[in-house]
Amino acid sequence: MTISDDVATGRRDRKKRQTRDALAAAALRLVAERGLDQVTVEEISEAADVSARTFFNYFSSKDDALLGDQAVDIARVLAALRAAPLEVPALDAVRLALAEIIDEMQADAPLWVLRMEVIERNPALLPRLVASSTETEQAMTDALATRLGLGPEHGYPALVTAVTGAAFRVAMMRWARSAGKLPLADLVDEAFSGIAAGLPDPRSAS
Repeated sequence: MTISDDVATGRRDRKKRQTRDALAAAALRLVAERGLDQVTVEEISEAADVSARTFFNYFSSKDDALLGDQAVDIARVLAALRAAPLEVPALDAVRLALAEIIDEMQADAPLWVLRMEVIERNPALLPRLVASSTETEQAMTDALATRLGLGPEHGYPALVTAVTGAAFRVAMMRWARSAGKLPLADLVDEAFSGIAAGLPDPRSAS
């Protein structure tokens, strides 16, 4: 492949990402304004200045546009987890694996904060989100078990997945309440450090 081919491929990938982001932003904005049942795929497509056919090149449904491409994100996290040096403890390896996703979320803070608000206001999205989270947790547990050389009967990989998932969710909720102004990476680090320390009782300064 030539340099010009690389440039063209990079340009196409950026264009696809821009279109995908525009569709997600339009879906979130319209649903935030009108409610989940009052927005159609056609309206989302029109707001993003593309056809409904183009919409379905990127998302299989309106819910997918609202919730984001979780399958791609978890694949990237799992790849990063597998690439982490084996001498790195499991907790630290999970934090390293989340680093790129966290940076991207911070860069798109307004979109992510709006997404969390839309999910909170539209409980009908929760079953889809819960199902996806269950699949994600199982994949993380399996990856950690492989990394640690543990069998499926061992509880440690599932425990690490559960506590790190909870820590990440708490950090995200705090981040959303700050409207994305507090650095997400710092909030995640604080949560993970608390777990690593054994969750000692915090003491107020006096």
